[in-house]
Amino acid sequence: MLDDRSQLLLKALVERYIADGQPVGSRTLAKATGLDLSPATIRNVMSDLEELGLIASPHTSAGRIPTAKGYRLFVDTMLTVRRGELPTLNEIASGAIEAGKPQRVISHAAHMLSSLSHFVGVVMAPRRSSVFRHIEFLSLSEHRVLVIIVSPEGDVQNRIIQTQASFSQSQLLEAANFLNANYAGLTMEAVRERLRTEVEALRGEIADLMQAAVAPAADEDTQAEAVVVSGERNLLSVTEFSSDMGNLRRLFDLFEQKTQLMRLLDVSSQADGVRIYIGGESQVVPYEDLSVVTAPYEVDGQVVGTLGVIGPQRMPYDRMIQIVDVTAKLVSNALSHGK
Repeated sequence: MLDDRSQLLLKALVERYIADGQPVGSRTLAKATGLDLSPATIRNVMSDLEELGLIASPHTSAGRIPTAKGYRLFVDTMLTVRRGELPTLNEIASGAIEAGKPQRVISHAAHMLSSLSHFVGVVMAPRRSSVFRHIEFLSLSEHRVLVIIVSPEGDVQNRIIQTQASFSQSQLLEAANFLNANYAGLTMEAVRERLRTEVEALRGEIADLMQAAVAPAADEDTQAEAVVVSGERNLLSVTEFSSDMGNLRRLFDLFEQKTQLMRLLDVSSQADGVRIYIGGESQVVPYEDLSVVTAPYEVDGQVVGTLGVIGPQRMPYDRMIQIVDVTAKLVSNALSHGK
């Protein structure tokens, strides 16, 4: 536990470094805190904070900068989000996300997150409903069939399946009619289970077709659209990243591959409210220089996805919390009213 003086100095140091991006010296801290302390006393306190791993001294400066541990203590115990300080945020956000198709809503949300934060906006698409309202088959070639699945909300999912046998369009219509007449409104899991025992009356090839149609989609088929990323180029203007092209290249690989982003956002969806990951502590995005601020969003009170902002550790966390919180509420409202 830090005493009050140490907490005040650490808070001032973190806030000053976030604002200026320059290592903070004892004289700057004395002015920022207004404490009647000598530079020597402040240097002693900073030395103690450094021993605790909360701040560090770059080789090129006598000043100090926060560590990931220091940022974490600041965020958890010293950060105050004063909503009145950003009167234009709701005005900017108002009407920016209109009710509509989920893919359009999350695309707008990712763009809004990046434009408001000046960092990277990420949104995990709503989990697809496993219930289908209607299904159709369309022959693409001799052994390739397009499966069109319509959810109760009107979302359309297209999948291409490979078949052992070739089917005429009349056979495909027969299979679709059987599924729609007998299984519409059920989850895909329930349909798969019932198909195992209830399709004996149909020809074997048709049964195989229907089983393939309701089989779980391969991860690589859905991963590209599972996470929407916007504003990656904003990182080019962040000093912490732009000075190291190798590090910047790894970050762009992260956004392109999206696998680790999906894991992080999926974990975040299990938390209530805004959640902050600093440095590599998330254990799913192994980049010490990154911080991630996330929040889940809902449809009719049910959490269906997560969104957030990704940027450097040196970010204005109070503003990021508000941006992410407001956007999550706007997305929840747009998706609930767009059904």
